[in-house]
Amino acid sequence: MTRPPAALFTALFTTLLTVTAPPASAQLRQQPDLTLAAANRLATGAIEACRRQGRDIVVAVLDRGGNLVALQRADTVGPHNIEAARRKAYTALSTRSSTLDLARKAGADPDARNLATLPELLLLGGGLPLRAQSQTVGAIGVAGGGGAVNDDACARAAMAAVPELDRPFD
Repeated sequence: MTRPPAALFTALFTTLLTVTAPPASAQLRQQPDLTLAAANRLATGAIEACRRQGRDIVVAVLDRGGNLVALQRADTVGPHNIEAARRKAYTALSTRSSTLDLARKAGADPDARNLATLPELLLLGGGLPLRAQSQTVGAIGVAGGGGAVNDDACARAAMAAVPELDRPFD
């Protein structure tokens, strides 16, 4: 009796593994990403929304990793607002919460108040997480609009510029 060659067993085994292995896409998480074009539309949308109210702002847009993707500053806004907008966006991204809601919660809850002691977090209204398909894809931060409520309103208005984003929660 003759035995099949070892090469035949190797070929059959390799074919069996290929057929039974899960597809590569099942091994990697699929998630939407915030593009530069979308970030620029958000920034422009926020600037225009505030300008219609007679307010000049700075707007920062971060991706899911906290990297700055877009930054726009109206001519008359003070330079400290650049960092404030970035930190508001970072806070919204990190906590996956509206910074206006966080600030109000910190004012009423002594445990939440401790968030203000973390170096990068800024508990002032104007930061919103950005979601697409129920996944956080980044954040927007607005500063310089004459108060936390105004900054928050301009950030929310910017969302209309990117219809692929989930609407912000209230």
